[in-house]
Amino acid sequence: MIEFNPNDLLVMLPELFLLGATCVILLIDLFIKPSQRDVTHWLALLALVIAGALVWRDAPGVGEGVSAFNGMFLRDGVATVLKLFVLLTTGLVFVYSRDYLRDRKLFIGEFYLLLLFATIGMMLLVSAGNLVTVYLGFELLTLSSYALVALNRDSALSSEAAIKYFVLGALASGLLLYGMSMIYGATGTLDLANIHAIADFSVGSPHRTLLAFGLVFLVVGAAFKLGAAPFHMWLPDVYQGAPTAITLFIGSASKLAAFGMTYRLLEGALGGMRADWTLMLSVLAVLSLAVGNVFAIAQSNLKRMLAYSTISHIGFLLLGFVNGTPAGFAAAMFYMICYALMATVAFGMIMLLARAGFEAEEIDDFKGLNQRNPWYAGIMAITMFSLAGVPPLFGFFAKLMVLKAVIDAGQLWLAIVAIVFAIIGLYYYLRVVKVMYFDAPLDDKPLLLPADHAFRWTLSLNGLALLALGVAWSPLLELCNRAFAVATDIAR
Repeated sequence: MIEFNPNDLLVMLPELFLLGATCVILLIDLFIKPSQRDVTHWLALLALVIAGALVWRDAPGVGEGVSAFNGMFLRDGVATVLKLFVLLTTGLVFVYSRDYLRDRKLFIGEFYLLLLFATIGMMLLVSAGNLVTVYLGFELLTLSSYALVALNRDSALSSEAAIKYFVLGALASGLLLYGMSMIYGATGTLDLANIHAIADFSVGSPHRTLLAFGLVFLVVGAAFKLGAAPFHMWLPDVYQGAPTAITLFIGSASKLAAFGMTYRLLEGALGGMRADWTLMLSVLAVLSLAVGNVFAIAQSNLKRMLAYSTISHIGFLLLGFVNGTPAGFAAAMFYMICYALMATVAFGMIMLLARAGFEAEEIDDFKGLNQRNPWYAGIMAITMFSLAGVPPLFGFFAKLMVLKAVIDAGQLWLAIVAIVFAIIGLYYYLRVVKVMYFDAPLDDKPLLLPADHAFRWTLSLNGLALLALGVAWSPLLELCNRAFAVATDIAR
């Protein structure tokens, strides 16, 4: 039985505030005219800023951390860091999407409300201390995402992508729930900390086999949400079919939440079975690196290319989990944050070049961009080089950290495989740079840029941050290391 403690509400204050703000925005949006939709836009951004300030204000110190509702909700270093970057990337989605949505007659309140509800789901997911909380956050995120992908009802491609996403997502949710039921049957508890304690002493137990089966289903569910091969079938179609603003969200903020869920389920609940899940994740990492980098070479659509790129980056992310130590998890979180920031620039550039009736999602649409606008060609080049892991950009040090983690785990062969596929992946990133700098533009018309100066300035700063963080990456890595030191203390 869960005992109510008024202090529990204070622990969940950022989530409760964002929920209340979302409900208020929903009511306000009902009474404003379509021409006043900017009110919804700025209120949604303000809600994210205040929620971020509350998360930062209540950030735990080293060795601290609190729980609420008998451990169902955790506020620790891992949750704090992930929430801050979830809120940041969601805010970037709002800033980048306004003109794009207005040109396509999608500048509606539902976009902001669904994204805010998805953000609440992500915040619950990364703070989950119980299987019920995990599933609640997971479903709130995924159900909102299904509706967002289908937001453009006049597009057959979007509708097809939404149906595929829904069917495969429902299958993944069922597998995840089935795995949770097995874990509950073997341990008799839904609390992640209690499951962790029981799993630690399950060797020789008759329930060990049931725990192992449950673990397999949990890994499959987490792999689907991350987009790891061979559970990646939905990713290219959804990336291509969804409006680019939605693709940006799915490719950045939701991946941070998926990382948090994977950590809570595997290390937080089943850390005692680390030898089993690290082996499974090693296989998934190799498959993701192979499928992502090889299939990306054949793509002419930039959004599909970035989808396969995401799969390859998930392979690198899983290398940190293979290490199975706080240092490995910190490297994986560092990598996930890096990827989210890179993805926001890449998809932001697609929206920058897009206009009414033109999506700019083919690689050929970037031909001669340097001749038309050298500044944004440079921003896109920085992003492509960072995604490829070229020094001294942010992406290089993220790859370096996870490779160090996997070598420290004694898996040198896995590091070699990752390096080989990273070299293969250079080709399709460099192809985009080659098209921008060495191919002639498709027409001689000047580049039409969005009138929204906030979008253009933010995108430029976002791109330059990849260069700045490539030089000053140490504070962010230290923040990730401290987060897992805190989380480890709480778990034990």
